[in-house]
Amino acid sequence: MNANTEALRQTLLELLVQYAYKEGDFLLSSGQSSSYYINCKPVTLKAEGALAIGKLLFSQLPEETQAVAGLTLGADPIVTSVSLISALENAPIPGLIIRKEAKGHGTKAYIEGPSLKVGAKVVVLEDVVTTGKSALLAVQRLRDAGYTVEWIVALVDREQGGQELYESEGLKFKTLFSIKELKSNYQ
Repeated sequence: MNANTEALRQTLLELLVQYAYKEGDFLLSSGQSSSYYINCKPVTLKAEGALAIGKLLFSQLPEETQAVAGLTLGADPIVTSVSLISALENAPIPGLIIRKEAKGHGTKAYIEGPSLKVGAKVVVLEDVVTTGKSALLAVQRLRDAGYTVEWIVALVDREQGGQELYESEGLKFKTLFSIKELKSNYQ
C-alpha cells in the first residue's frame, strides 16, 4: 500500500468512526441484536467519504472487472463513487444497482444500469457485511441475468459469518476494514 493509499484509508477510517459507528442497543436487519451499529450512508454520501471510497475500492478491483454492482440502498453511493473514479482513471467501469424486489411497473427489472454482455465480470460492492445474505442476493440476481460474479468487496466486515458464507458459495471476499479497527479507534 503506497503512502497516498494509506492516507486515504486513514481518512476513511476516521470518517467511519466519527459518522458511521455508534454504540448502544440495536436491532440489525439480520434480526440479530447488537451493542453497536454501523450506518455508512453519512460517510458514503459525504463528498470526501465518497472520494476516498471510490479511490480505495477502485484500487481493490480485479483487473478483469467489467462492472460494479450492489444492492440498493446501501451500495448505491458506493457503486457510483467507484464508477466515477474509474472514469477519472481512464478505465471506465459501469455501475449496476440491484433492487431487492422487482420494479412493479415497466420492465419489472431487478437490475438498473447499462446492459452488459452475457458473462461480463461484475464485482459486488457492499457497505457493511454481517451475515452476508444481502450481498449474496445481489450475486444471485446478477448471475440470473447471465453475469459472472466471483468477488464481493466491502467497506466494513462485522465478522459475523459473511466471509464464511461467501467462501461456501465459491466467492472471494475483500474488505477495507474489520469491525475491530472501527472499535479500536472509537472514542
